[in-house]
Amino acid sequence: MSLITLILLAFSMSMDAFAAAISKGAAAKHATAKDILYTAMIFGIVETITPLIGWAAGRAAQSLIADYDHWVAFILLLILGIRMIRESFADDDDADANESSAQPIVLLLITAIATSIDSMIVGVGLAFLDVNIGWTALAIGTATTIMAAIGMSLGKILGKAVGKRAELFGGLVLIGIGTSILVEHLGWLS
Repeated sequence: MSLITLILLAFSMSMDAFAAAISKGAAAKHATAKDILYTAMIFGIVETITPLIGWAAGRAAQSLIADYDHWVAFILLLILGIRMIRESFADDDDADANESSAQPIVLLLITAIATSIDSMIVGVGLAFLDVNIGWTALAIGTATTIMAAIGMSLGKILGKAVGKRAELFGGLVLIGIGTSILVEHLGWLS
């Protein structure tokens, strides 16, 4: 995986957390720098761990689907991309109603885990590619930490509208990466 692809993957994986952080920033208009850093670190740590879990699961299944690994990566990224695009157009009323009923740390962890499920699935797909999963997971976690901090800060100013556009962009990038993997493995551009 090239450096540019790694960076695009890392930042596209951070878009769910970015959108969630914008919502949190919009709801917590008086968040301090410490609150923003704390939230960003929780998102980043969870987002670093989940692709490692997915990668381990993918490695365990690799011998079963080695001949179709590029298709698996493409399909997983396509599904995730479509889901992110679809969620970028979804109504947030249900999520807002659920936020007020949970304790802040519990809600933060649940949100971080929910936004990192896609990274776990990407980790499964990465198990079939020649990547350094440690650096990839670290890149995803770092990008998520940065984007969550930016999202919280922007949320205080701009509200939730920007978060939806970020999810749309992230979904399109994932579909592009999946297509690139498929094209590369099938040799269509050779």
